[in-house]
Amino acid sequence: MSILLFIVILAALILVHEFGHFTAAKRAGVRVDEFGIGFPPRLWKKKVGETLYSINAFPIGGFVKIFGEDPNEESLKGHDSSRSLTHKSRLVQAWIISAGVIFNLLFAWILISIGFMAGLPYSVDDSAYGERVENPRLTITHVMPLSPAHEAGLKGGDIILKLVSGADVLKNPKVSATQNFISSHEEMELTYLRGGEEGTVAVGGAEGYIDGRRAIGISMDNVGILKLPIHEAFFVGLTTTASITLSMTVGIMEFFKNIFIGQANFQDIAGPVGIIGIVSDASTLGFIHLVSLTAIISINLAIINLLPFPALDGGRLFFILIEAIKRSPIKPEVANIANGIGFLILIAFMVFITFQDLSKLI
Repeated sequence: MSILLFIVILAALILVHEFGHFTAAKRAGVRVDEFGIGFPPRLWKKKVGETLYSINAFPIGGFVKIFGEDPNEESLKGHDSSRSLTHKSRLVQAWIISAGVIFNLLFAWILISIGFMAGLPYSVDDSAYGERVENPRLTITHVMPLSPAHEAGLKGGDIILKLVSGADVLKNPKVSATQNFISSHEEMELTYLRGGEEGTVAVGGAEGYIDGRRAIGISMDNVGILKLPIHEAFFVGLTTTASITLSMTVGIMEFFKNIFIGQANFQDIAGPVGIIGIVSDASTLGFIHLVSLTAIISINLAIINLLPFPALDGGRLFFILIEAIKRSPIKPEVANIANGIGFLILIAFMVFITFQDLSKLI
């Protein structure tokens, strides 16, 4: 079931991304040769005007074939070359290439806004809306990899109900009280609520996670449900999307900086196998958590796609910037070779991350 949910989420996000390219190209007068749902072999096709619309056998997203996206003799000098992406202004090219990323961000905004209409988890410490949060409870927001909490099976989204160590009992805990309890006890039993079901784990505090005191490797917050009317939901959805995007961008930049200085921790990232596990965890917490996770993945895909690396949208935008600076186009052979090499590197990196995900399960 988790694999199916992952496929549906991935398909939706890729389809939204490609629809962004498709819409922008159509609006700019660039010829679109095909818009496909899924990947070949084709199950159904119909040509409307100049564009072939197809439904394909492998339902992992979709694709769009834009005339001149990969420059060749026909798109440069052949029939209809004036409607080639290559022959449009660099500003138009940049808009079409970045439209997929923009649509992923818009999709995330819509999902988060819908979530606020239905009721999303929200911190009571927020100065603007904290007072409107209903039924706040101490919630684990993050579990550090390989920490005592991770080894005990605790997960983000778990609600902490009780901590017990010998005769000491802490019920309905708050953040500071929980931190003090963990710091002053070597071993304890923690009772949590996950997806409507209670569980209890034995966990011990350890040094090295927080300076000066014992910890189990979790972040916590008093979180409840915030439900907003439509107009407020879209506004808070926008600010939340912007905040998540900024935080993710900083985190990704920090990760790549650490790669260059040899301090990157690959345990902090997840590939397809890891994401399937995350989707499984979110589905146990309820549909609205799955919607939120989809929005977060959409934002993450948008940011990754903007990296100035060949084969990504950011790489294509970087080529356009180079062309604008040198005031002449990059040779199509050079661009195509760079994108091909970039694609192979991305595949190799994905294989590496997948093996790492699998090693965590062994």
